[in-house]
Amino acid sequence: KIIDKLLDSGVTIHCSESVNIGPFVSVEPGVEIYGPCEIYGNSCIEKDVVIYSHNWIKNSFISEGSTVLPFCHIEKTKVGSGCSVGPYARLRENTKMESNASVGNFVEIKNTHIAKNVKAQHLSYLGDSTVGESTNIGAGTITCNYDGVNKHKTHIGKKSFIGSNSSLVAPVSIGDSVLVGAGSVITKDVENNMFAIARSSQKTRLKNNKE
Repeated sequence: KIIDKLLDSGVTIHCSESVNIGPFVSVEPGVEIYGPCEIYGNSCIEKDVVIYSHNWIKNSFISEGSTVLPFCHIEKTKVGSGCSVGPYARLRENTKMESNASVGNFVEIKNTHIAKNVKAQHLSYLGDSTVGESTNIGAGTITCNYDGVNKHKTHIGKKSFIGSNSSLVAPVSIGDSVLVGAGSVITKDVENNMFAIARSSQKTRLKNNKE
């Protein structure tokens, strides 16, 4: 009955027999949903959102014009307008994405505020953090938020570039327009407009050198 009512209201649902939508979910006309898909709790899906197959969404708000690519898990999250999520992304409790942000494949986010135009496209974990406007998070970046006893915060400013495979050991603050070199382990605050790198120098020798 829920699916039939949504279809009559102007929602497009492909493979509707494989779509489950809870009784308290709000879906606006103009939304397009591909099955199989599950949406539960007090979720709200605004107009012109496209939700592709194999997504699980609960108690989340997906704003106008956003796209959720396949195989995402989204719970207690607010996704801003014009955002892109997935495929294979996991957005956990108290995550907020502002407009035109992009979270890509195998990215997990928890208790984090993502400002507008931020990109975190590949294989990253952002927990207990804030990421400023127009910042790029390189593949493999991790906020090391847990010391075994307590959770700590990471702040990343706007227009910064975090190189691939970087570990940000919280509590730590990265300023605006900062460049973090790939493979760095950052343990101290970095001021605005600085370049930070923390890795050992490369050594190259001949193989089987007995000298």
